[in-house]
Amino acid sequence: MVRHRREEATIDTAHAEWDPRSEAVQADQVAGYDAMRARGPIAYDGDRSWTVFGHAEAVRILDDPATFSNAVSRHLQIPNGLDGERHRAYRAVVDRYFTVERLAAFEPACRAVAAELVAALPRGRAVEVMSALAEPFADNITCAFMGWPDALRAPLRAWAEKNRRATRAGDRAALSAVAVEFDGHIRAQLDARRGEPVTDPTGELLHETADGRPLRDEEIVSIVRNWTVGELSTIAASVGVVAGFLANHPEVQDRLRTDPSLLVAASDEILRIDPPFVASRRRVTAEHRVAGCLLPVDARVQVLWASVNRDEAVFGDPDEFRLDRDPADNLVYGRGVHYCPGAPLARLELRVLFEELLGGTARITPADGRAAVPARYPNGGFAELTLQFD
Repeated sequence: MVRHRREEATIDTAHAEWDPRSEAVQADQVAGYDAMRARGPIAYDGDRSWTVFGHAEAVRILDDPATFSNAVSRHLQIPNGLDGERHRAYRAVVDRYFTVERLAAFEPACRAVAAELVAALPRGRAVEVMSALAEPFADNITCAFMGWPDALRAPLRAWAEKNRRATRAGDRAALSAVAVEFDGHIRAQLDARRGEPVTDPTGELLHETADGRPLRDEEIVSIVRNWTVGELSTIAASVGVVAGFLANHPEVQDRLRTDPSLLVAASDEILRIDPPFVASRRRVTAEHRVAGCLLPVDARVQVLWASVNRDEAVFGDPDEFRLDRDPADNLVYGRGVHYCPGAPLARLELRVLFEELLGGTARITPADGRAAVPARYPNGGFAELTLQFD
């Protein structure tokens, strides 16, 4: 059994029960969340907003979408920002793009992207993994899945970095600007496919219907934005987290080289230990009590995946790597009606990339003297991760 340990963190609680953006938390997010969870399953972080740290409390919220609504944004978010019948109608459309048959057909293209990047990695010297592998893989695989031209890879990568900077800064104006920019990329791809034969998911969406009528352009843009923005950020973060874990745990690395069939379960477990996606929001629709705390109508709630997936009441030692856990307890892709529709695609992409990476190397190790730089809230994973491939 493998244990992955972190230092303890001290939380500044001068102005609220906790501050997710405090430097104490930023120094090591997971340790900070562990420290808060030890104090209780829920905490107030100011401005009518609560954060849920406990697994049982998170499950109750996720299983009650009527009380804890996903409609939290002023902008159209399909399907994740909808509830009830509207959510079900759009989700029926979205789920058709992530079937077993579709993903099996996509796997050769996914493998080609992964193999090209792995072959290009320098051997025997330090490599910054986020810029050399994780982010290019996320950009290139998004273009491959959507049927977008290779020429869009570089603009997507530049956009993703702008989005990360704006998100870290909490800069609403910058976030709005990058959203408009990204929507422009999507609309250009839709326009290029109007009146043309359907050859990819982007073109197919132009012919979809919901509630008996064709989807409007703004609905298609929202659907594609939901797929691709999550892909660009979360897949890149996931690649970094899994690569970093394997470099620091050679016994797990060797086990997966010997038996690649364990890769899906292993990546799920590694992402439970160190979640790439930190939190998601809900809005309270009816006064409700959570862990003894009365939440008023319209209160904002953050389900902190990076804590609930490490709750000792469910997982024992949260840093212990185990492949015999109940998969239903792992909330890395969510739970309930809003379970991530792209989870099968994400698992395929991570499996294929690490099959290629482990098959194309004899050893992955941390680079001497190159400390990893953790990402800052609300992002998970690493900002920089330097490894060596032999």
